[in-house]
Amino acid sequence: MQIQHDEHGRRGAFFIERDGEWIAELAYTKHRPDLMIIDHTEVDKSLRGQNIGQQLVKEAVEFARANKMKIRSRCRYAHHVLEETAEYSDVLF
Repeated sequence: MQIQHDEHGRRGAFFIERDGEWIAELAYTKHRPDLMIIDHTEVDKSLRGQNIGQQLVKEAVEFARANKMKIRSRCRYAHHVLEETAEYSDVLF
């Protein structure tokens, strides 16, 4: 499954689409040019157990690194993944 990226102004999302609907999503807001805040992560029941949430967080981390940003998370799930994955410590705010 392909993770896509959509961004409009300060808001953006990494998502997976099926039949025109987003079935997995990590939504974020750019608080300032160097800070991304993850607002929420949601994965459809049909995708559960496939580590899709972790893949969405990984995409956010790669995006943050490429754009010299730090990440703060309001989403409990994303916060947990970020805190528990040592190689993501460079992007934590």
